[in-house]
Amino acid sequence: MSIRTPFEQTYYPPVPTRLTQFFRTNLIWQFFRFLVLNIKILRMVRKH
Repeated sequence: MSIRTPFEQTYYPPVPTRLTQFFRTNLIWQFFRFLVLNIKILRMVRKH
């Protein structure tokens, strides 16, 4: 485990971009991704 000293660039976590924040908070986008994931799961279950 490496030791991080405060105030170095590696000390701070990455900040999400505005686009990333939009995708994480938009309910329409989340619902769409939920549907896509369910379709993929259904396809896998049908094969077996």
